[in-house]
Amino acid sequence: MLEKIRKGSLVETTIESLRQAIEGGQWPVNSKLPVEAELADALGVSRNTVREAVRVLVHVGMLDTRQGDGTYVRATRDAGETLRRISRTRLAEQLEVRIMLETEAATLAASRRTEADLRAMTQALDARARAGDDLEQRIHHDQTFHHRLVQACHNSALIGLYDYFAQAVGQTIERTETDADLPEPSQEDHELLLAAIRRGDTGKAEQLARALLRPSLNALRNEER
Repeated sequence: MLEKIRKGSLVETTIESLRQAIEGGQWPVNSKLPVEAELADALGVSRNTVREAVRVLVHVGMLDTRQGDGTYVRATRDAGETLRRISRTRLAEQLEVRIMLETEAATLAASRRTEADLRAMTQALDARARAGDDLEQRIHHDQTFHHRLVQACHNSALIGLYDYFAQAVGQTIERTETDADLPEPSQEDHELLLAAIRRGDTGKAEQLARALLRPSLNALRNEER
């Protein structure tokens, strides 16, 4: 049930009100929204405000406006808002998800990687080593290596999910590289993982991928106690 908007930016508040209603299941996917006049009356705002809010939600992929027909729910989640929520979670939670994704990716990559995949991972890892004390470059090439590893799993769903989670992955890499209290995965740790993938050892790849960030995760858990 929509509630009348009482304060704040009218357009932003209308966007949030509609987003919450969609996420809450008031209008399921493929259902048609009420016309602008009804929404404006329910929210206590002008039709222009509703129109602008709908345009934003169309842009982020939650709504679909069909000429001469109306506005339909396309998705119950705003990808941008989901990413913002992920960015506000605790680093330990982000690491837990990253470990799950990268462990499965490494296991699959060990059995599916191509020569091109191996070259791409090797180039990224060599560049990481050459970066030395250049923290910005080391972080960049570290991220590249992990993205190449995930691409080598050749599972489009997992690749898409990892790309969606990429911002949080970047944050975890930066923290482990810059926070003196968090154990930093070494170049050797990465090299050993790549070697397991290269020789097709799925069990070892899974073990090493899981172990890569485990010390950092344990340190964070100890901090939270």
